[in-house]
Amino acid sequence: MTDTGTSTGPVVGWIGLGDQGLPMARAVAEAGFPLHAWARRPASLDGLSGVPYVRHDTVQDLAAACDIVALCVGTDGDVLQLAGQLLEALRPGSVVVNHGTGLPSAAVRLSDMGAASGVEVLDAPVSGGRPAAEEHRLTTMVGGPGPVAERCEKIFDSFSGHVVHLGATGAGQLAKLFNNALLMMNQAAIADIVNLAAELKMDVGRLIAVLRLGSASSTALNLLSTPDTPAMVAPDNVEHLSGVEALDMKLFDQAMREAGIDAAALTARGLSGAHRLPALIGHLNP
Repeated sequence: MTDTGTSTGPVVGWIGLGDQGLPMARAVAEAGFPLHAWARRPASLDGLSGVPYVRHDTVQDLAAACDIVALCVGTDGDVLQLAGQLLEALRPGSVVVNHGTGLPSAAVRLSDMGAASGVEVLDAPVSGGRPAAEEHRLTTMVGGPGPVAERCEKIFDSFSGHVVHLGATGAGQLAKLFNNALLMMNQAAIADIVNLAAELKMDVGRLIAVLRLGSASSTALNLLSTPDTPAMVAPDNVEHLSGVEALDMKLFDQAMREAGIDAAALTARGLSGAHRLPALIGHLNP
């Protein structure tokens, strides 16, 4: 592959400047990597104000200028559509990284598309949400060839607290789906306990405070806002987050079905946690 990087590292292209993607892209530029960006809505690029980057008018122009292109977009369909455009201009040996959450089967399909053009592919979804992205402490779960993951590790380090290579193509997506499923099942357990406490006329806020101090503490518990402890899941965003979680749980179910595994009970429990999240936040913020 022709080296188009600079002394500061490979040229990184970025598509997807949403809630998590924007602080991730800014972190890449702040770490000194040459950053190139394209957005469907040009106004989205305003979020990169203050960091050095090169703006492109087409996906193909961005692809032609970059060694590594990161995607942080909503669905597998979006990823595959963008990949088709990127592959028109990416040089052999370039890398496409999907940071979104999706199906392992879609990761394999993306890898096959890349292989036909001599382009490497990684699935590298992230966990932690916008707060972790802004503080450069995301957990990045990587699937794909080990040497390719090593090439991209310093870029991942720019926005991550932890970078873990899980194995072959699709392993990063599987890990993310398991992560999300377990979070939602933990939420269901928390909702069960809070409902029991409310029925017994306990002070739910004080109970949550002490549970956070004891062996019952968990990330799921600590993500829940209370009047005394603001956190990521709050009354003003809980409906949105509940819907996103339900979609992620359906991805988990589809991935298990594609693998020939009956995980219906786990799916139901996870969906319970997702659907009950607004009521749980309501209990904690009367």
